[in-house]
Amino acid sequence: MPEASVQSYPTHRRYLLPWHFIILPILGVNIVVQVVRLIQAPDTGTAWTAVLSVVLMGALVSARWMVLRVQDRIIRLEETLRLERLLPGRAHDVERLTIPQFIGIRFASDAEVPHLLDRILAGELESKDDIMRTVQHWRSDSLRV
Repeated sequence: MPEASVQSYPTHRRYLLPWHFIILPILGVNIVVQVVRLIQAPDTGTAWTAVLSVVLMGALVSARWMVLRVQDRIIRLEETLRLERLLPGRAHDVERLTIPQFIGIRFASDAEVPHLLDRILAGELESKDDIMRTVQHWRSDSLRV
């Protein structure tokens, strides 16, 4: 997402053209093709090719999942530091947040954070989507992968 663009809840998602629209669809189609070939001509070679197709897709999706988990941990760290700076003396409140809540609150402007944190801790906002929909003044995140 270009730096100059304004993010909001409807526009915050990022799609990586090669990953989402080329690599994953081709690997998905490859699995279907290999399974059809296995059904049409069952033998060791076609079975092995079908297994490798599924394993390749699983390996790449798992690698992507691991990267996103690391990114979530970094977001938690960044937001913990930010919240401790913005809300001195409320470390015990910050410790109660879940990773999805950290992910949701990261888009909030500094001025919105205290009120959002209070609403989260009161149970009014639980999911990251609830939090993100509530944010009025977005801090753009153009570095998320």
